[in-house]
Amino acid sequence: MKTFLAIIVLALSWTVDAIATEVNETVVLVAKRQLRDRIYGSTVLVARPVGNDQHIGFIVNRPSKITLAQLFPDHAPSKKVADPIHVGGPINADSIFALVQTDKSPGGHSVKLMGNLFVVIDSNLVDSVIENQAGKARYVAGLVAWRSGELRDEIKKGAWYVLDADPSLVMRKSTEGLWEELVRRSEIRANGI
Repeated sequence: MKTFLAIIVLALSWTVDAIATEVNETVVLVAKRQLRDRIYGSTVLVARPVGNDQHIGFIVNRPSKITLAQLFPDHAPSKKVADPIHVGGPINADSIFALVQTDKSPGGHSVKLMGNLFVVIDSNLVDSVIENQAGKARYVAGLVAWRSGELRDEIKKGAWYVLDADPSLVMRKSTEGLWEELVRRSEIRANGI
């Protein structure tokens, strides 16, 4: 597991070359209605390129019924986080990542996703976020990863609407109805209405 996290950290820290891809910067992905997948159907994701036409992302509209306090009952700061952990994706689903909205990098193994939004990967740093910036973070279990060209192909096949990166969408307090709202907005835009 640590090896996998080390690979993610390295991939996230790569500078994205000016490769002609359809998704060459962080975006918000909205599953189209036709995407009838048990994991990805009706989802909203934030996705970031990591080089070589590969991407990683986090589902942001799937709150679980589990809180940090339930996962870490002996960690007092976790008890102060009332919001549930979100299902971030199927890969490394036993790891907790923190999406943190802050003007300054949380440091360590954290990577800027967009604007003032960072993802914290290292478990010790996630603990620090819980202890010091709990209200500025969303905690997600797992992530999504696309191999070289995979996300580009999914977009070409019509699986996703691609929206500009927007931290306010990713960090919205309540994600109830978010997918429906973004699908309607995207359909209107796609139909030129």
